[in-house]
Amino acid sequence: MLDYADSETPTTLPATPKQIAFARRIAEQQNLVLPWEIQQDRKLISAWIDTQLAAPRVQDTRPSSKQVAFAERIARIKRRDVPNECYRDRKMMTHWIDSNKP
Repeated sequence: MLDYADSETPTTLPATPKQIAFARRIAEQQNLVLPWEIQQDRKLISAWIDTQLAAPRVQDTRPSSKQVAFAERIARIKRRDVPNECYRDRKMMTHWIDSNKP
């Protein structure tokens, strides 16, 4: 009968440079910390990557800087103010621009 407590544990394979680079890119894009321990094990880093790719991403709903600049240009021409809530929501800013184009 084998006693598993006495047997050596199988060695873990190190993460590949491609895995590490891909995981670091994901971590940078999502403002996450990639733990050092995960970078040492091929299976752990693979599971971490899968988890991050499956997680829903938070989307920025603020208007782009180009949208804001265009809206402010329209507002100057029409001598109006862009409503404050438009600065917090891209769709509202789009609607305001569409309804106030010169």
